[in-house]
Amino acid sequence: MPRLIPRDEAFQHLFAREGENLLEAGRALNAMFASFDRLEEHVATIQALEHRGDEIDIEILARLERSFITPFDREDIHELTSRLDDIVDGIQEAAETVVIYGIEDAPQEARRLAAIVAAQAEQLLEALRKLDALEAVGMHLQAIHDLENEADGLSRAAIGRLFRDGGDPLTVIKLRDLYAFLEETIDAGEDAAEVIERIAAKHQ
Repeated sequence: MPRLIPRDEAFQHLFAREGENLLEAGRALNAMFASFDRLEEHVATIQALEHRGDEIDIEILARLERSFITPFDREDIHELTSRLDDIVDGIQEAAETVVIYGIEDAPQEARRLAAIVAAQAEQLLEALRKLDALEAVGMHLQAIHDLENEADGLSRAAIGRLFRDGGDPLTVIKLRDLYAFLEETIDAGEDAAEVIERIAAKHQ
């Protein structure tokens, strides 16, 4: 029997595209920190991906405006879009900070935090691809939470070591800010996971 009011199924596809773009940005950040060369080129790549993400956000929100029935609550669709955008914005901010601050090398802790950003993005993409089978997202959300816990401890230890070692004050400030931007980006990943978790709870 045909539906009297069509249910727009395109959100799953759009969120998958959002996740793919996020993963590409996360991997670009990880590659930038792993090699720490061609920094301007890496930043330009990430800026282009951030712009693409904004375009996907606009498409999601425009579709939300014109859809009679949505697969999830409208506020959840809006918040998930916003949280995913926060992650890509954070990736861009961390990458740009390296260039703007003139950071010449990344400590191992910063490299690991960048790797965690990419690892979270992988798990988020898998969760976003399963929005039509929400019972299957649990292991991906748990992995995101575990990564955030690792990052939290790593960031605290790294900042503490910066001040204990008593290095050049300007370098300390630069690296402290970099750690903060990376940690905020990872926190945004956990925020996105919590929105997906809430969606899953509502539709069990």
